[in-house]
Amino acid sequence: MRKLLLIVMVALLSIQSQADNVTFIVSDGIDNAGIKSKIESGVSRMLTEINAAQEAGRSLNFSAMGNIAPRVQQSMAMLWENSPFVCTDEEIIEHGLTTGTGYQVRNIPLMMKPTGEREFGEEEYQEAVISFDKQGNVESFYLSISMNLYMNVIKSNLELTDLRRRQLILDYVEQFRTAYNQKDINFLNQVFSDDALIITGKVITTKHAEGFTSQKVQYNKQSKEQYISNLRGIFKRNSYIKVTFDEIEVMRHPVNPNFYGVTLLQGWTSSRYHDEGYLFLLWDFTNENAPQIHVRTWQPDKIGGKPLPKDEVFSLSDFDI
Repeated sequence: MRKLLLIVMVALLSIQSQADNVTFIVSDGIDNAGIKSKIESGVSRMLTEINAAQEAGRSLNFSAMGNIAPRVQQSMAMLWENSPFVCTDEEIIEHGLTTGTGYQVRNIPLMMKPTGEREFGEEEYQEAVISFDKQGNVESFYLSISMNLYMNVIKSNLELTDLRRRQLILDYVEQFRTAYNQKDINFLNQVFSDDALIITGKVITTKHAEGFTSQKVQYNKQSKEQYISNLRGIFKRNSYIKVTFDEIEVMRHPVNPNFYGVTLLQGWTSSRYHDEGYLFLLWDFTNENAPQIHVRTWQPDKIGGKPLPKDEVFSLSDFDI
């Protein structure tokens, strides 16, 4: 009987271990067989280790993932500290993308499991994007915008004719979004220009003597220094932060081709606060290795329960360059 119980326990442990393993397969899009195999193996090891760490309730063991650059390790560790995650799929088959600097795989399914004040819920589904250099080495791991939004921008050929620049803009938008989920104040401090204009809107309700109420948006301006200082406090006061982007629109400046306006519908959820609104970013890609944000605006998406009119949403035409 004791021997039988031991066999059963070993079998159960084996089944559990196998259930945590993830196999990643690139269906097409990467022609080099050696690079394709390296990416498949690397992503499989990465996701398998993520599941093992989640199950054991420990930090990520990057040595189990293979050759992961220190900057990628730091990025993943920061995201993990804010909200650990798990991959629930045993097999993932995805299309590979060839970019100007290497390769990319998207649609990596993750379930976020924030610690502390909030219980895990089905609404915490996210997707990751992993980028690689031309040798198949991991260059970045970010939370991605949806594939539908991504392809809408990539396929656009009216405002943006340079595919490489379109991919670059989306990569930085995803990196920008992930920085909030990671509470990465250093990246945010670097990406905003020193003279960045920060505009934040809030709804003000006024009660009139006649007995009715009205609402309007009041806008406040901040310097980069003020914004970063306030953001440090927000990061400290909240045990987790989740930022999502939707309804992305990208416009190139008609005169300066290095300036782009990006408008997004942003969802912000933290342990203390939730809101949704329109985020506008004025990006300067003069230096593609270190692009800068010169303008950041936020507006509520609704006033008095009604959607904010589209012509009131900040866009590229509202700012002089």
